[in-house]
Amino acid sequence: MKNEFKALIVQGDKKFSLKNVETDYTGTFNKEKAKDELIKTKIEISHLQEKLYAAGTHSILIIFQAMDAAGKDSAIAHVMSGLNPQGCQVFSFKVPTAKEYEHDFLWRHYLALPERGRIGIHNRSHYENVLACKVHPEYILNENIPGIQDVKKVDKDFWKKRYESIRNFESHLCANGTVILKFFLNVGKAEQKQRFLERIEDPTKNWKFSSGDIKERALWDEYMSAYQEAINETSTEVAPWHVIPADKKWFARLAISEIILDKLKKLNLDFPLVSEEEKSKLAETKSILMAE
Repeated sequence: MKNEFKALIVQGDKKFSLKNVETDYTGTFNKEKAKDELIKTKIEISHLQEKLYAAGTHSILIIFQAMDAAGKDSAIAHVMSGLNPQGCQVFSFKVPTAKEYEHDFLWRHYLALPERGRIGIHNRSHYENVLACKVHPEYILNENIPGIQDVKKVDKDFWKKRYESIRNFESHLCANGTVILKFFLNVGKAEQKQRFLERIEDPTKNWKFSSGDIKERALWDEYMSAYQEAINETSTEVAPWHVIPADKKWFARLAISEIILDKLKKLNLDFPLVSEEEKSKLAETKSILMAE
């Protein structure tokens, strides 16, 4: 993997600060070069996906988190466009339903995990429980957790335990064959403003904009603090965070695809070996077909 993409990985043993990263970083790439590179990368990912499906030993869980208008949907559409739909699945998590609130916060995400051989994409994820809920702690009260009947109870110790639950959850998944790739699409505040204006001014994009988006934008600093803490608390050796500069969508798409490709290559996947007995049966079947 090229150095400009390696630099996007947050090492769990080092403190990470969002203020120290550029949202418009593009490395040595320009738009045309990135477009050509992305085509080649998607072809390689497609070939490795076939081996992933055939081997049936691993699953890939790709997590996308970001502020509104950071480009999650378009990143998913572009990067995954070369995959076989039979081998991947996409889940977009909204506000929990009444049934989901009857279970612990990880339950609905467990149900959406990809089976071995498949790629699962989570558009937002269990991290909303330490992001949106961190900015709006009153949301936690909907979970009916014993002893948490007041927002004052949602304290530092509560969040410490929640981060621990997430680390344990992901560690368990990785130990059982799930490869976790976590992407935070880091869009700048000025770029978000421009994209919001485009959504308002373009009738074909009006549906993408909600009045609630502007209310959440007013809490930008609180969200950045929540993201920074979540990344620092949950970027581990087995499931590190990748902070993707998202002001230039073309670079974000390339960076994501290159990181996915690198992880697939490292799995050293191959098609299952056929036993000598099966080879003999195949030869026999071939003879029968040729004799028709």
